[in-house]
Amino acid sequence: MLKLDKLPFGIALGALAPILGLVIYYFVKAPSISFGEFVEFFFTNKAMLTAAGSVCLIANIILFTLFINSRRDKTAVGIFAMTVMYGLIILYAKFFM
Repeated sequence: MLKLDKLPFGIALGALAPILGLVIYYFVKAPSISFGEFVEFFFTNKAMLTAAGSVCLIANIILFTLFINSRRDKTAVGIFAMTVMYGLIILYAKFFM
């Protein structure tokens, strides 16, 4: 693993991991439809938003745990900040869209 312990690196990782989690969820659960249709369904179906959103945030939790255990706290703070932001976006989409 890289030895970087910088807040911007954590923010970048925290932003990319949930997207990767969503792509993995797509390939596991819905490979028969296009990715665009999947994303549209993701934002319009509240149950899907909860399920896939949870998988996305689990990707960040795994990263956060790895960086905290390796004592790279600045990177972990960036990952945590993005996890909170993604969580708030998912809550907003679930209740107000």
